Amino acid sequence: MSDEKIQNAVIESATITSGDRGFLDCWLQLDYGGSGQGFGGYVLYVPKSWAHHKLESVAGHHIFRILEIAGVDSWDKLKGKTVRVRGNSGHISAIGHIVKDDWFCPAEDYKELVKL
Repeated sequence: MSDEKIQNAVIESATITSGDRGFLDCWLQLDYGGSGQGFGGYVLYVPKSWAHHKLESVAGHHIFRILEIAGVDSWDKLKGKTVRVRGNSGHISAIGHIVKDDWFCPAEDYKELVKL
C-alpha cells in the first residue's frame, strides 16, 4: 500500500539547465498553497565530454547545445545573449559561440539519426 496522495499545485517556475552537475535536466518548482516542492533532476542528456555519451536524445542534445553555444547554464538566461549565425535570409543552418570556434548545426549533428 502506497502513502502517495494526489494534490493540486501551481507551477511557480520552470527551468531547463545544465547547471553545476554538467548534464541537462529540467525542474518545475511547485506551490501547494503554503508549501512548495521541486520536481525534476533526471538526467535528460549527457554531453560529449562524459565517457558514456551517446546521441540518443535529439531534444536533449538540441537544448544542451543551444545552452552551450550561448554560454549559459539555464534556458531562462538565453535572452540577450549574442551568438553568430550561419545561413541566409531564408534559412539559418547553424548558430555559433560568439568567440569560440564552436558551431551547432542540427543537420550535421543529426544526419545519422534523422533525415532532415
